[in-house]
Amino acid sequence: MYAIVEIAGQQFKVVKDQKVFVHRLQTEEGKQVSFDNVLLIGEGDNVTVGAPAIDGAQVGAKVLKHLKGDKVIVFKKKRRKGYRVKNGHRQSLTEIVIESIAASGAKKAAPAKAEKAAPKAEAKKATAKADDLKKVEGIGPKIAETLADAGITTFAELAKTDAAKISEIIAGVRGNHVTDTWPAQAQLAADGKWDELKKWQDELNGGKA
Repeated sequence: MYAIVEIAGQQFKVVKDQKVFVHRLQTEEGKQVSFDNVLLIGEGDNVTVGAPAIDGAQVGAKVLKHLKGDKVIVFKKKRRKGYRVKNGHRQSLTEIVIESIAASGAKKAAPAKAEKAAPKAEAKKATAKADDLKKVEGIGPKIAETLADAGITTFAELAKTDAAKISEIIAGVRGNHVTDTWPAQAQLAADGKWDELKKWQDELNGGKA
């Protein structure tokens, strides 16, 4: 039996006893963890496809260890300012082993659409009082949208969110994102200290000091 499951914003095809490297999870090493966003399950000629997920399906796993991936070089340059910064980044990862795959039937497409309607309405309502999170160095339109979907729409809310948690939320957004300074930047924005924030951002590289 195999399954296609979404873990920390990424989709994986997994089988029992397979080891997988995923974006950093908050679960401690040695602990069990389960994922219920199972998109497809196959066993022989029988394939069950969700709409979009399979109702009641679950993939169980065990966290083996937390580690960092290979170094990626990040280079930033500001035109006409003589500003060039070269930094390395290593993505935080978690190694897990798949222990079980369980299925119990697919969701109907109609209810899935109905469930999505409410969050969109809530997101639209929340946007009325939302801050422009793109003013934080390192946050672009896609990340701002992802944070809003997770309920983080103001500088104050972002400032209260741990950097590791932010990394987990935006794990599905393409690119190498360093979130270490985002809460502190957001706090300055929330306090209205724009001059201090701008001075600091001139020294940052994609959100990294």
